[in-house]
Amino acid sequence: MAEENQVQEIEDDPIEVRKAKRAAMIEAGENPYGHAFDYSHHSADIEAAYSQLEDGESTEDAVQMCGRIIAKRVQGKVSFLTMRDSSGEIQLFCRINALGEDAYAQLKDLDVGDWIGVWGTVMKTRRGQLSVAVERFELLSKSLRPLPEKFHGLADKEIRYRQRYVDLIANPEVKEVFEKRSKIVSAIRRYMEDELGYYEVETPFLQSIMGGANAKPFVTHLNALDRDYYLRIATELPLKRLLVGGFERVYELGRIFRNEGMDQTHNPEFTTMEAYCAFSDLEGMMQLAEGVIQAAAMAACGTLQVPYQDQVINLEGPWPRKTMIELATEGAGEDVSFDRSLEDLRAIAKRVGVEVEEQWGKGKLISEIFEETCESKLIQPIFVTDHPLEISPLAKKKPEDPNITDRFELYICGHEYGNAFNELNDPIDQSERFHAQVAAKDYDDEAMGYDADYIRALEYGMPPAGGIGIGIDRLVMLLTNSDSIRDVLLFPLMREEA
Repeated sequence: MAEENQVQEIEDDPIEVRKAKRAAMIEAGENPYGHAFDYSHHSADIEAAYSQLEDGESTEDAVQMCGRIIAKRVQGKVSFLTMRDSSGEIQLFCRINALGEDAYAQLKDLDVGDWIGVWGTVMKTRRGQLSVAVERFELLSKSLRPLPEKFHGLADKEIRYRQRYVDLIANPEVKEVFEKRSKIVSAIRRYMEDELGYYEVETPFLQSIMGGANAKPFVTHLNALDRDYYLRIATELPLKRLLVGGFERVYELGRIFRNEGMDQTHNPEFTTMEAYCAFSDLEGMMQLAEGVIQAAAMAACGTLQVPYQDQVINLEGPWPRKTMIELATEGAGEDVSFDRSLEDLRAIAKRVGVEVEEQWGKGKLISEIFEETCESKLIQPIFVTDHPLEISPLAKKKPEDPNITDRFELYICGHEYGNAFNELNDPIDQSERFHAQVAAKDYDDEAMGYDADYIRALEYGMPPAGGIGIGIDRLVMLLTNSDSIRDVLLFPLMREEA
């Protein structure tokens, strides 16, 4: 009785049934995990070359193809399999007369999800379905887990993000997002190198001093030196050292790590492009931003009129510019500037919903008022210029107003897409700002450290330069009409499974 129950449990569990098939194959001396397969065509090739066949027409054209079985229908001595490869799907027309009884029995025993290779000829069924008439097949990889039922069983986004491999099987349109992402990154590289003459470089992930941005770092321990290091929060300072060394145009497409929150537009690890150009300025960086994003849009969408959620984003340039103070004043409905007292700015900030911290100066308050009242309303591309010095420790001061820096942020759809400076190249000024950042660590755990080597590099002389960082993940979200950053990351960070 116990043995009968055990058999019944196996029959009721599809994974155990498949494991039993695998075991039987191995016992019979067969390999359920195959070998390389020399295919001649993808399904899209067959569609392109043979779509004009008449219904019921057969050819003698031999093909070798491979892919995953995603549907199976057995009708006595004839079976129909749908096989998916990297380019699409093709029907397999399988007859006992063509395969022989033993091979046909093995084919009927295949499971949805198995990978197979087939040899056959191209035909079109009497119902007009382009197919391959299978003459021989072999199992390339046995699937032990059933696919989501009828391919509509994977709607849960948590599961989709956690098990991206199944998401890609069950929701083929997901693959298109990541194909577009690849095109976007390739287009950026082509534009930067072929059009603008930049060199792509690589800088360290492990840094002894956190710098280049205001952010919380991840900390790791290097056993060889018995000391802690930070995963980089930006690539800025190493890249600018290269300008000191004589590179004129450098950029890096790199992974960045910030130990901060996760939401629709933030992931603790993300991708940026940072670029630095000697003898350039903010104007040059605006032109670069427009050019890079337009090149990416054309590669991914074929147009500069990009649909995003319920609106169309016009990426044709030139994009408008407004100062942060102008926008904050509009958003608050009264003057928001350095002419106001600290008490006035605090009162305005509180009125518009900002939780004010005692240590903030005028510059930080202006920035917070802008973010609270304006950011979400900046839908079409706009350069927000003239950021306060207090929030811009690496940008040059404006000669006419030392409270303001030569800096812009690019906003689209209510989010920041790019951040650019006229780069600070005065080592004395930079040293003073680093000291101010160190002092701020008492109340700001995102403040930068003092990078003595970077100051030493500036003392050798860095040419005037423009620099920019562009968020690649948000750009991909825009160009693939995705409303969450997790939709454009193949493997987003997830909480542990319960």
